[in-house]
Amino acid sequence: MHEEIFSPSFGNRPSSLVGRERLLNQIETGLQSRPGSRERAVVLLGQRGSGKTVLLWELADRMRQQGFAVASPTIVSEGMLERILEKIEDDCDGSSDGKPHLAGGSVGALGFSAGIQFERDTPTTKSPQQRLVQLCRQLTAKGRGILILVDELQASSPEIRQLIGTYQEMVGERLNVAIVMAGLPGAVSTTLNDKVLTFLNRSRKITLDPLEYGEVDAFFKRSFDTLGIAIASDLRRKASEYTAGSPYLLQLVGHYTCLYAEDGTVTEASLAEALQTSSEDFKSDVCATTLAALSDRDIDFLTALASQGDEASTAVIAELMGATTDYAQKYRRRLLDGGVIKPAGRGKVAFAVPFLGEHLRWEER
Repeated sequence: MHEEIFSPSFGNRPSSLVGRERLLNQIETGLQSRPGSRERAVVLLGQRGSGKTVLLWELADRMRQQGFAVASPTIVSEGMLERILEKIEDDCDGSSDGKPHLAGGSVGALGFSAGIQFERDTPTTKSPQQRLVQLCRQLTAKGRGILILVDELQASSPEIRQLIGTYQEMVGERLNVAIVMAGLPGAVSTTLNDKVLTFLNRSRKITLDPLEYGEVDAFFKRSFDTLGIAIASDLRRKASEYTAGSPYLLQLVGHYTCLYAEDGTVTEASLAEALQTSSEDFKSDVCATTLAALSDRDIDFLTALASQGDEASTAVIAELMGATTDYAQKYRRRLLDGGVIKPAGRGKVAFAVPFLGEHLRWEER
């Protein structure tokens, strides 16, 4: 039964979102602003396990209820524009006879007319960009909008250049369109610095901060009570603190705490085992994957940081790297942009990814 609440797998949608309701409400309100508004182009930045994909799926559901035709989260890949177009058409196609006409799931509820034809089976020489613009024109004329959701934003992607170029054209026409993209901080930073995509710099950038301890603890209490799992308040608080505000780690800790409970009761021993297994999974799924995307010199910087604990001055790190402070600053900026480290007071940095320092220290043994 606990798997109905805790879903520790990337992309899985948990039973409830913890600590993101206010953010979701703000984004939803912004997406309903006037066409062309800055609030209609949103970029979510977050490390692996921060819940980016889950937020995109939640936005898809909410905006459909507002009458938008939604291209559900699409991963950047070859043919992405065609896939987005297909998803929007499918979202609008509510006919039972297979004839594609604008329906949006319920013709009566959304007020769509069946007079708009997609003619998807008819050969066309029009590019997917032009077909997307035409479809958006049709929906805008009917008082409806399109929401495009993009997951795992890739730096220097020709598909992203095509999409953003098309989106900019639609905004120029004052069409009813919005876009939300999510990606790792480093990929997003590189994308925003692409000279071809300067338009994106006017978008709303949102960094997914760690969840608040109180919200995690309250969620654990409700969940364990619902599942009939007996856990002392001090052990529950320990589990809450261990998540470090990571949505993915929250799911791991909740899952293993229930799995290892002895006859429905969490003991100190069973919780210790659950936390150990959770950290091992997190290090494998998040820490190792994060490091794999970095350069050798980036890792040298992080290894030097890890040797001092989870916080150190850039000057000390430079000395341990055998480099000048100016040289180390280059990697400091790269890692800050990538969301791997964070400022920790004057001249100091700390790990932004839970357990990353511990993982590096273990690798050095």
